[in-house]
Amino acid sequence: MQTPEPPVPSKRILSIDTLRGFDMLMISGAGSFIFLLHGKTGLPWVDALAMQFEHPPWNGFTFYDFIFPLFLFLAGMSLPFSVNKGLDQGLSKSQIYWKAFKRMMILIALGILDKNAPTPYFDWSQIRFVGVLQRIGFAGFIVTILYLNFNERKRIIWFVSLLLFYYAAMFLIPVPGYGAGNLSMEGNLHGWIDRHFLPGRLLQKTYDENGLFTQIPALCLTLLGTLASDILRKETLSDQHKLRYLVIAGASCLGVGLLWGLHFPINKHLWSSSFICLTGGMALLSFSLFYWVIDILKYRKWTFFFIVIGMNSLTIYLAYRFIDFGHTSQLLFEGLYSWTPEPWHPVFESLGALVIVWVFLYVLYRRKIFIKI
Repeated sequence: MQTPEPPVPSKRILSIDTLRGFDMLMISGAGSFIFLLHGKTGLPWVDALAMQFEHPPWNGFTFYDFIFPLFLFLAGMSLPFSVNKGLDQGLSKSQIYWKAFKRMMILIALGILDKNAPTPYFDWSQIRFVGVLQRIGFAGFIVTILYLNFNERKRIIWFVSLLLFYYAAMFLIPVPGYGAGNLSMEGNLHGWIDRHFLPGRLLQKTYDENGLFTQIPALCLTLLGTLASDILRKETLSDQHKLRYLVIAGASCLGVGLLWGLHFPINKHLWSSSFICLTGGMALLSFSLFYWVIDILKYRKWTFFFIVIGMNSLTIYLAYRFIDFGHTSQLLFEGLYSWTPEPWHPVFESLGALVIVWVFLYVLYRRKIFIKI
């Protein structure tokens, strides 16, 4: 086992923060706004775009399926910078493990609160124990361990091995009453594991898409993020060579995902190995585009809008659960759009909520209030 290379001089990469802000914008209202445009304009391309912001019922893929995987990937990209900063400050591996473990436990607690409020404290069978924040925390903890103990080549082996293991398990391990290789909603191995070993409420009744077994392929996206970060941290490479490697890696993952999907369908509910490769490739290519425009071509003025959101991603994720921005938007702006056709009212309300969210985050940004764990 090997420790990571000594840290390079601290240098914030603006494209990471900007892409994270874009991702959180989709989560914090832009996705809902675009979806609400469906059937309103009479323009086919707008309707087609709007339908990209609804998850498919089972197999298949839309752009909305990409939002959460992209965040996991970006969490992995940020991880080497924070871990190496800790090492540079003299922290031991055990101290970094403990820090990552505490972060995981806090995110699990916040995730349970987020998915269950008002929480049925006296009926644990109705509590959902898994979710977005829990998955981020678990992936961050496991990948921190892998990053501190395995070099770049060995982490690539981990990435491939975990996806192949999940693939083999889903096809070769028989599920009682359904047999092996059943990928239906009721008969897949992931669902059987959730029903028998995951306490509490399952989101989809027979399984939970963020359940136990799918933690394995999901953390591969965070692991892939550390590999992308490895490329960025190589001082021996020029920016153009870094971009080339990122694009090649992204195109390769995308191609593998599409080909693998011919046998192991692309499915967000199952976090299938093909889905991980597809979204991992998309994440690499998306970051490559942002890196090229922002950090190579130096077109940066437009990034501020997204950075304001990306710097407080946890804040806005939880705020959207506990603050009714839509109601506030209606109170403030309904007088401006009440004369429009009624089907458009939810669209304008959603747009107003998005404005309020950004202003809220801008105030926090100006006051240098950044809530991180």
